[in-house]
Formats: sequence, C-alpha cells, structure tokens
Amino acid sequence: MDDHGRVLRHASTVPRALPPRIPGPGGPPGGAGGPEPVRALPTSMQTFIRSIMNGITAIMNGTMEGPPMTATGARYLYITRHGQASEDESTLTEAGRRQAALLGERLSGTPITAIHHGPLPRAEETARLIGAHLAGAPLVRSEPAGDYLPYLPRREELPPESADETLARLAGFPAAEREQGPGLAREALARFTGAVEGDEPRHELLVTHNFLAAWLVRAALEAPPHRWLGLNHTNAGLTVIRYAPGRAPSLLLYNDTGHLPADLRWTGFPPELHV
Repeated sequence: MDDHGRVLRHASTVPRALPPRIPGPGGPPGGAGGPEPVRALPTSMQTFIRSIMNGITAIMNGTMEGPPMTATGARYLYITRHGQASEDESTLTEAGRRQAALLGERLSGTPITAIHHGPLPRAEETARLIGAHLAGAPLVRSEPAGDYLPYLPRREELPPESADETLARLAGFPAAEREQGPGLAREALARFTGAVEGDEPRHELLVTHNFLAAWLVRAALEAPPHRWLGLNHTNAGLTVIRYAPGRAPSLLLYNDTGHLPADLRWTGFPPELHV
C-alpha cells in the first residue's frame, strides 16, 4: 500500500500480455479446424511476376519483342600516301602522277565506294588520278585525312639515346600541325575505322599522308600511341586493313608496291631505307 492507501501489486502478480499464438499445421489460432486462408499478393507484385513469366514464355517461343538490333558488316580500308610531290608540294611530279595512275589501275577491280582524301593539293590530285580508274566512287574531301602530327610522345616513351633528337624534330613542325593533330587523329579513327552498319562489307580508299597512315596502322595493331614513329609509307604504296564485327583489326597489306616499277618504289626515302 502506498502513502495514499492504494494497493501495490508485486511485479510477479501483474498480468502479462501473451505472445501471439502461431497456428499449427492443423488449423488457425483458437484451435478451429481447416486450413489457414492464403493471403493475396499485392497487385504490384502480381503484375511483376506476370511480366516475368510472360517474358520467359516469349523467349522460349522466340516471339519476344524488343528494339531492333543493328546489323554490322566488315570495313575494308585501303590506305595510300599521295604520289611524289614537287619541291614546294603544290602539285605532283611526273613520277608522282605515274605512281597515282598505276595505283588506280591496280584498284580498278575492287568494289571501292568512296575515295576520302586530305585537303592539300598533293593528296587531292592523287585522289583524282586514282579516281579516274574507279567509276562511280565519289571524291570526299576530309580534314581528318590531312597532314598533321597525330600524337606527341613524352620523353619517357622514347629511347633515351634518341629522345632529344626526336623531340627537337617534332618541335620543328608548324604549330597548327602539332596543336590540332591529336584531335584530328581521334576524329580519323572514329570516321575511317571499325565495322560499318548494314549487312554488306564496305570498301573505302583513304588518300592521305605518311603520318596518318602510320597512325592507323599503329592503332590496328594496338601498339602504344608513340609507335606511329618509325612506320613509314612510300608514295602510292598500298595498305589494307579489315575491320570485322567482333574481331580485332586485320592488317592484310602493308606498304605494298607491287604495282610500281623499281624506279618509283622508294621516292622520298633515304637510301638506307630502301630494301
């Protein structure tokens, strides 16, 4: 009893709430017979399960709808360096015109559908002379097909013995070729390489310059970026790269000069590089 005359119950005498009874296998709480009613799933859950089941059925029946898959075909990229240029590089020499015409004759039987070329006169003239042998293939002028430095190596990427000489030589090129080159090189990879949309293979010719030809070959071989250095292309030589869907690029030809006579094969190269 407290100070006000109320009776205090001992803690052990206070009624406690009983835990809920768990129905056994024989029936619901309270002992009544019969199975416990099944609770319905929420409508959202029923819809989710139904959509999964419908999808499984559609896959098994081959009737599942979805966004159309874009077919891809192989790209055959034919790459050549322009013919031999005059001293001021404003036009081709007579030898350069012969080189371009002979390459055009060699390619006359190929299904080339476009001739991409750089904006400089020596590349444009070469493309025009080759195009005379490729009926129906339009000439497409392209800035990324031009003449520029595709990548400026860091000193640590180069052999120590020749790093200073190489960097000094590259620094001597016009600022525009050095500053704009890497961006144009990335654009060239996006525009000229990789598989193409559609079921049919595509054959394209790229008339360009020594540096971009080296850059595309380096990329096809997945070599480090600085390894475009040392890959030299002859005037009107032929390189072919195949880009097939789901496969690594294949270098089918590199710097092939079988269409040129001996006196036209090594124009512009120092004697130590003639083989």
